[in-house]
This record gives sequence, structure tokens and C-alpha cells, in this order.
Amino acid sequence: MYAERASRLGGAVVWTNSPGGPDDPGPGRVLPDGCMDLLWNDGRLLVAGPDTRAYTVEGATGGWAGVRFQPGAAPAFLGVPAHELRDRRVALDDLWPTPLVRGLTARVNAARDPANGLEEVVLDRAAGSERPDPLLRRVVAALEAGRPVSATADELGLGARQLHRRSLAAFGYGPKTLARVLRLQRALALARAGVPYAETAARTGYADQAHLARDVRELAGLPLGELLGGR
Repeated sequence: MYAERASRLGGAVVWTNSPGGPDDPGPGRVLPDGCMDLLWNDGRLLVAGPDTRAYTVEGATGGWAGVRFQPGAAPAFLGVPAHELRDRRVALDDLWPTPLVRGLTARVNAARDPANGLEEVVLDRAAGSERPDPLLRRVVAALEAGRPVSATADELGLGARQLHRRSLAAFGYGPKTLARVLRLQRALALARAGVPYAETAARTGYADQAHLARDVRELAGLPLGELLGGR
């Protein structure tokens, strides 16, 4: 059972996932969304880097809790460029000193609710970390609105190479890939709401329904209809 709520950390989401019930479909499929997560699973703290393709969760047991940072926010919190974690899941003590991570892990494990404990750790650590560059939100907002990458760079007063370099550090990949990932998320939201596929493609900037279907298969690893449960 998956559930999420808004975090007290601006723009972030706290989520939980408790597999193993009678209706559990098996390994979960995490789709690219431009975000990064701090994770708790079986008493361990991990980091999920930005994905360029669907990530299938296999082999892990027990429940999960996570804090999902908005696109571009996690690198300032972690002190690690996003591209170093692209398509990876790593233990937090690979990034931070082991004694520090041991203490943070103990705090989360001692909490009545691991999700709340994880959020408290994030709030405490975020208070002493650097603030994300506010320009990053403008990049995300422009690309979420379907603005071309070249127009986005011009509007922000950045050269194409500068935008690409800053995007790699903040999002884990260049602005064209980020735009593609955000477009996929917009399209899936419409399709899940019952908008016909052809209309979904037109409203989200795809050339046609076939273009949408190809992008879904490449990024999500499944045909569109199968991904949406046969709708």
C-alpha cells in the first residue's frame, strides 16, 4: 500500500510503501520524475538518484519510507552533484561520514513512525545545508510548461552550455532529458484521469499518439496500456 503527503520541507513529499499484502502485485516500478529521494528500508538509509528509465525494486524486504525532494533540491542537501547518482541507489554512508549516518539511522529506527522520523532528520539537516539555487525552480517551471530548452535558456539569460552544466549538477541530466521526463509525467497524469491517448499526446507536446507510446515504452519499460492497467 502506497501513501504520500506533503512534507514540512518546502516542495518535498513524504511517502510510505508497505508491500506484502494479499493484493501486492510484486516488485514495484519507479518511473523517472526528475526527483531524488532519501529512503528508509529495513533499518537502513539510502539515496535514490535521478532516473532516466524505470527502476524496478527487487530483492528488498519490509516496508519503505521516503522523502522525495523536488527536482534540483537534493544535491544541495546531500552535497553531491546529481549526475554522480544518476540511475543509482546508494547507501547514505557512501556519501556522508559513517558515524553521522549511524546516528541518523538510529534516530529514524527509534521513531514510532519511520516516515516521520525520516522527515525530522531531513528537516534538521536541511536547516544547516545550502539553499537550492532559485533559478533551478524557474528551469523546472519553464520545462514543465512545455517551453523549448533553447527558449528557456534565453529567458533565464543562460548559454546552452551553462544551462546544460547546471542541469547535470542539479537534476542529474541535461535539460532536454529533464524536459522529456517532465513531459512523460504530464502525459501520464492526463491519461490516468481518463483523457484519450491521442488528446493526451496533443496536449503534452508529442507529435502524435505513436510518439507518446514510444516515449512511454522507452522511459517506463512498458506499453502505455499495460502501464495504466489496460485502460
